[in-house]
Formats: sequence, C-alpha cells, structure tokens
Amino acid sequence: QVQLVESGGGLVQAGGSLRLSCAVSGRTYSIYGMGWFRQAPGKDREFVATINPSDGSVNYADSVKGRFTISRDNVKNTVYLQMNNLEAKDTAVYYCAASGRYWLSDDLGEYDYWGQGAQVTVSS
Repeated sequence: QVQLVESGGGLVQAGGSLRLSCAVSGRTYSIYGMGWFRQAPGKDREFVATINPSDGSVNYADSVKGRFTISRDNVKNTVYLQMNNLEAKDTAVYYCAASGRYWLSDDLGEYDYWGQGAQVTVSS
C-alpha cells in the first residue's frame, strides 16, 4: 500500500503563488508515476501534471503549462506542485495520486492511490 498526504493549500489572490506538497509513504518502491489532479465544484476531476520520480520527466495539462511546476524530492519522498500566476479558474480541490503501473499518465483511471485533497481558492 501507498499513503499520500497533501498539504499547502489555501486562499490566495489572483496572480499569487502557492506550493502544494504530497508526502508519500508505504511501498514507495512500487510507484511508477506521480500526478496532480484537481476538481472544481460541479466539474469532473481533471489532470494537472505528472512526473516520473525515477528520471524527473514531466508532463502538464495545457491549461497550466508555463505557470505550474511539478517536482520531486526522492530523499524526502515528497512531490511538489509549485503554482504561480494563479487565476480564479484554478480554484479547486487538488489531489495527489500515485500509479503502480504507468509513467507520465494523464488518465486518472491509471492511478491507484489518492490523497485526501487540498483546497486551493483563488480570489479575483
């Protein structure tokens, strides 16, 4: 089993920044890929970013390219999502996810473990 705990959410003004953290524990050696997804009220959960913890390769949703950065610290077993130039449309609950089967997937169905979510609210 793998456990994921997000932190770092909060309220920020448009144009501001936040950094989310995802602490990973358990069978970390079984993880192929890590991802961030988000779900706004009344909408489906959507892909934000993903990283291959082994080589650091990344992929982003078009809506966040150039503003968000996913990274990892393999010593601390933590994945980060740095969010800059935030917009009101970025308001959502952000979820960290881990896949034991796929690298760099943007499909939430290919992730096996999920955190509890962190609320990010951007005021305009």
